[in-house]
Amino acid sequence: MSRIVVFGAAGRAGVRVVAEAAARGHQVTAVARDPGRLTALPAGVRAVGGDVLDPVVVTALAKEADALVLTVGGSDPGLYAEAVGVVVDAVRALGPGGPRIVHMGGGASLLDEQGVRIFDAPGFPPAFRDSAAGQIAALDAYRACEGVTWTYVSPPPVHFAPGERRGTYRTALDHPVAGEDGQARLSYEDFAVALVDEIETPRHLNRRFTVGY
Repeated sequence: MSRIVVFGAAGRAGVRVVAEAAARGHQVTAVARDPGRLTALPAGVRAVGGDVLDPVVVTALAKEADALVLTVGGSDPGLYAEAVGVVVDAVRALGPGGPRIVHMGGGASLLDEQGVRIFDAPGFPPAFRDSAAGQIAALDAYRACEGVTWTYVSPPPVHFAPGERRGTYRTALDHPVAGEDGQARLSYEDFAVALVDEIETPRHLNRRFTVGY
């Protein structure tokens, strides 16, 4: 059993990560800025009101965790890299015994078949540019940091939505996991499966990976 703290636990991905981890018997702490949104949590999950940008909150939770999971989001593109900075500082201060960081990233930093970053390819939707840039900055921040153990998990860049839990998926590193139709697809439920699998059996320490069917 691992002690897992999930920031952004009221969001679409966060609620599923909390449910998946709790169903496997892990000790889970669900964190949201508005604790009133943490409704219908699985039995045994602790609800905490807190902001991932608050060093005091993050440090206190990091001291009692084996893994800090970031499933945060928002309209401010600077949120993602700022969150990385706060969490990395808190974990680094704890030394070698500090928790691992597992970050739900974006798919725009993945590479297309020509090796071009999807964010830079023609036709990238303007409506998603700010948040995508923020997640790219977060990945860059992890790659530049030292003294912590992190994993950045990218979902498919387009076909990623709530759905069914199949319990199966495939992984890759920097290119989307495409199916027979050439498209990368995944449900939020199976993203949660992959993320908790990675916590239980680490295979991508200090690197990014992506998942799809």
